[in-house]
Amino acid sequence: MRSLNKMTATAFYSALLKNFPKGVLSYMLAKLFSVVFVPLGCTLLLVGCSKPVPMEEPVRSVKVQTVGMQSMESGLEFAGEVRARVESRLGFRVGGKLTERPVEVGQRVKVGQVLARIDPQDYKLAQDAARAQLASAVTNRDLTAAELKRFKDLRDQNFISSAELERREAAFRAAQAQYQQAQAQLSGQANQLSYATLVADAAGVVTAVEAEVGQVVAAGTPVVRLAQNGKRDVVFSVPEDKVAAIRLGSLVDVRVWGAAQTALKGAVREVAASADPVTRTFAVKVSIDSANAPPLGATVTVLPQVFDNRGQQVIKLSTSALQQDGNGTAVWVLDPATMTVQLQRVQVSTADGNSAVIAAGLVPGQLVVVAGVHVLSPGQKVTIYQDKLAVSQANAQKAVSQSASSPSPAAMPPPAPKLAPASAAK
Repeated sequence: MRSLNKMTATAFYSALLKNFPKGVLSYMLAKLFSVVFVPLGCTLLLVGCSKPVPMEEPVRSVKVQTVGMQSMESGLEFAGEVRARVESRLGFRVGGKLTERPVEVGQRVKVGQVLARIDPQDYKLAQDAARAQLASAVTNRDLTAAELKRFKDLRDQNFISSAELERREAAFRAAQAQYQQAQAQLSGQANQLSYATLVADAAGVVTAVEAEVGQVVAAGTPVVRLAQNGKRDVVFSVPEDKVAAIRLGSLVDVRVWGAAQTALKGAVREVAASADPVTRTFAVKVSIDSANAPPLGATVTVLPQVFDNRGQQVIKLSTSALQQDGNGTAVWVLDPATMTVQLQRVQVSTADGNSAVIAAGLVPGQLVVVAGVHVLSPGQKVTIYQDKLAVSQANAQKAVSQSASSPSPAAMPPPAPKLAPASAAK
């Protein structure tokens, strides 16, 4: 049924096109093209060729700070550590397997106290061999001595020649030398055996243990680190641009972290001649009073008096105002006449708390952007940010003052009553 309807519709449209006049059909198609397709194409062409309308850049709100001279509240400080003046890394003079280490970190030791031991069996055997060689040398020396005595008696009786006596004297001297050699070897082996026990050569505190029981150590390998009793130093590091200002004997203030006691006074005792290969800083040692010295290893704050700038008038800015680029450090300066910002190069000398100290690039009275610097560009127009809460509080306070100055309705006198007309009274 569906295919029949489709054939009927096709036949109907074919007959309609055959019987329809060709001129009228051409006119209708041309009219449709000019009315629909031509305006649509022109519209698309105009849309494709037109330039996009540039968007206006929004006016940013920024926080500003007026540049002015302020007092330094702190000096240049360094973190230091309390160390012993003499700190030794003790190790065995001979190699062997570590069998005993009776000391631990933080333990105080006395002179001659045993710190560690290695297996002494090999050194005992060497000592026994040296003792046997000494016994053999003694026997040989005694034998040659007896022969020399007999040959002297024979020479006195002219039974032997002088040459034979000289040979016996040379044999005795050789035996005597062998005896002395064996005796020295025995003493050396005794020393080797004693070196198997590591003892403290000075009183102090064990600050580190660098070998454990069961480890095979070579001769000279550090086993225990010992800080000797006596004078104390504070050691801190300074960068290359500051080390030239520190002189031998210059005064230094030392404060213990978290302690309210008065700062200790010290003097620079030593300045490293070369930089550390890892940190590229120079180590400085300060001598302090041993009686009032903090514990070994304590962390302290070191303030060289040459870097004490407290009270000095400088220009300080919030660190949020600084911007780093490939050419150095810069800030955004606001021109109040045109309300535009420009980039200004500055030189930062140091820090004072949470503020940066500006050495060059700014003058008092300038307005510097301290918030919103990451979205600015040179010549951009900005507005000064105002806190909404502060503005609302100011408006509320103004309204309260205005209401207080105007009389309240309760304080105003009541209106006078209206009098009735005379005709109504009658």
